[in-house]
Amino acid sequence: MVGIVVASHSRRLAEGVVELAHMMAPSVPIAAAGGLEDDTTGTSCKKILGAMTQVYSDDGVAVLMDMGSAAMTAEIAMELFNRPKMRLVDCPLVEGAVVAAIESFQGASLEEIEHRAIEAGSMKKLM
Repeated sequence: MVGIVVASHSRRLAEGVVELAHMMAPSVPIAAAGGLEDDTTGTSCKKILGAMTQVYSDDGVAVLMDMGSAAMTAEIAMELFNRPKMRLVDCPLVEGAVVAAIESFQGASLEEIEHRAIEAGSMKKLM
């Protein structure tokens, strides 16, 4: 099963997104990496590396980020982690995480999960 990392500037936001995604797919390995080590706002390479380690499998890991420096920090963490099948996924954080979790639960590949999570950006909320 593809693992998912939710990287955010906020610990509470990352944990909330993981909580919501787990409601939809409770057996999928998903880890939150939000905030700095002192619990202030920011992104932590150490936390993202820890989350990658926690959810990594041979199927790979999709890393979703909230904005700006979270992407840069996740990219550095991914280079340091240096494992195959790692993807930074440019998608909406909440919708992308839920879609990624459901797709992972259904056995989708990392590439399929990346594609579906990106597509989540065009999901309509209002009809």
